[in-house]
Amino acid sequence: MVTMVVNGQRHVVEAEPDTPLLYVLRDELGLNAAKYGCGLGQCGACTVMVDGEAVFSCVTPILLTEGRQVTTLEGLGTVEAPGPMQRAFIEEQAAQCGYCIPGMMMRAQALLARNPRASEEEIRAQLQTNLCRCGTHARILRAVRRAAGLMQTADATPAGGSVVR
Repeated sequence: MVTMVVNGQRHVVEAEPDTPLLYVLRDELGLNAAKYGCGLGQCGACTVMVDGEAVFSCVTPILLTEGRQVTTLEGLGTVEAPGPMQRAFIEEQAAQCGYCIPGMMMRAQALLARNPRASEEEIRAQLQTNLCRCGTHARILRAVRRAAGLMQTADATPAGGSVVR
């Protein structure tokens, strides 16, 4: 058994310690945003955050998440109240097929959380490990820049403001 915190909720998972985090998220917890792409940590479709760092969940055993904070795309907002990253991707229409987008968003979220004013070069370097076959890279980059602006605005909102984080 492994105890993990996913999107702020504590879960006790009965799975082998070497079970990939991706399988637990999808099969045990019903969180389907992270996708199975290559199973080798090479495409980025499965990217989530563990303690604020982007990781490939397909190659991360759940044992390594014991006592750590796991954040998936579902933890950034809801359909009714999307978070800044989600809003930016919607507003920029950054998805075509959408398969890579959750991983792109999580990798960008991790970058902007530690560097809210990331340069174009830093954004490109951060997203380099995530593959998009549809070629929506220009829209994805615009969405990440928009998200950075939205996040800075959200940080400037006084306590009790209506901005969703």
